[in-house]
Amino acid sequence: MQANRWISIRKKRIVVYTSLRDCIHKTLNECSSKISPILMQEKPDVLECTVAQAIEKINPEEREELKVSAKLFLAGSNSSSIRDAVDITCSALGVAQLDSVIIAPPPLEDGINLSLEYLQPYWGELENLVQNKKIVAIGTSDLDKMLLEQLYLWAQVKPNSNQVNLASCCVMPPDLTAFAKQFDIQLLTHNDPKELLCEASFQEALQESVQNSRAHKWIPLWLLRYSVIVKSRGIIKSKGYILQAKRNVSS
Repeated sequence: MQANRWISIRKKRIVVYTSLRDCIHKTLNECSSKISPILMQEKPDVLECTVAQAIEKINPEEREELKVSAKLFLAGSNSSSIRDAVDITCSALGVAQLDSVIIAPPPLEDGINLSLEYLQPYWGELENLVQNKKIVAIGTSDLDKMLLEQLYLWAQVKPNSNQVNLASCCVMPPDLTAFAKQFDIQLLTHNDPKELLCEASFQEALQESVQNSRAHKWIPLWLLRYSVIVKSRGIIKSKGYILQAKRNVSS
């Protein structure tokens, strides 16, 4: 699949539309050729650059025939990033809402276990987006039966799916399968690594591509992977990644 790319650089914020690892470097290279080094030194409030292949917007006449799903990988602890990710994705694809969003919360420090208390602010933000009709259905990733049950009982908007990492189990745990069946929660599998794009990899690509970018100051906030699926045929029409990073002014 040919990558569709658009990069926008704003004050204290970078947004990259790309198909991730193999294309981030190329996207940044194409964009940097249109950015004046002098302008970068001046740290402009807003700097936007469109490259050859813009991300494909969905034709409104075809919207009912398509399902737009996404998985959101959070890198920071700010739950408001969820709204930013959904708003930017909707704008990029030209849609009013996403059909489904699965959330992968920020990585935990060593020795700390995932808990309902940790999940609540992120799930609450997703619920707000469902209530505001920006998302139709929301799901989780890598929850065991106990935590999925706790979330289900607490949540106002119930999870409709839960992803299980193939690396952690070859067979779905029976207790998780029974609970999901009882409450009509779809169990899915995935093989995503814990960190799709580490901070160092992003900074390296930025340093190599954009002069005077001060790459070490930029930190990824979230990464969203989206798919546009033709409902009647079950095939993927398009897919890609959206990445947002911020500049750490204190470093």
